[in-house]
Amino acid sequence: MRILVAEDDRVLGDGLRRSLRAAGYAVDVVASGRDADTALSTSSFDLLILDLGLPGMSGLEVLKRLRANGGSVPVLILTAADSVEQRVRGLDLGADDFMAKPFALSELEARIRALVRRGANSSSSRFRYGALTFDQVGRVAFLNQQPLELSARELGLLEVLLQRVGRLVSKEQIVDHLCEWGEEVSHNAIEVYMHRLRKKLECSDVRIATVRGLGYCLERLAES
Repeated sequence: MRILVAEDDRVLGDGLRRSLRAAGYAVDVVASGRDADTALSTSSFDLLILDLGLPGMSGLEVLKRLRANGGSVPVLILTAADSVEQRVRGLDLGADDFMAKPFALSELEARIRALVRRGANSSSSRFRYGALTFDQVGRVAFLNQQPLELSARELGLLEVLLQRVGRLVSKEQIVDHLCEWGEEVSHNAIEVYMHRLRKKLECSDVRIATVRGLGYCLERLAES
């Protein structure tokens, strides 16, 4: 899961990056409204954490432009001014949740988990495919009802494959989902992660199929 944090307070932005990375998310941070607007129009994110008092373009204007352009990414607004007027305006523009500064990181992470549940097609935050189960909120996987020990990279890789069951996933799509800006991850490294995940799915009814030159997909052995 990839999160964009739009926050001009560098100390807070760095703190959010460290905390959310430790929770298993890929995190990109921008410090101005214009940079946030550009990022949202050129990259794909699963959640936007948006400060209202951004320089260059206000957080509310960023939100307005996002929704006007058809963007459906969940938005959690951070604001130092906890006014009813701002909350109403933000909700009218399409915000999904609010938090007033200062806040506890544990509460922020709980709200992120709630937004993930809410955004999972308004149904379940769990993917199930054969003997495999993946919980997007808890960031855990199970195989044959037993916990599956996966690294953060392997969890992210499994998530993107499950989100696209029945479709090929290219290496470029995997990099976009797993990696932050400026992070160099080669296609060879993706192959290594894929090999490790494939080994961990052995002795189950789920396998990762490779279509050379095109990408990967999950398959159930009973269907092949």
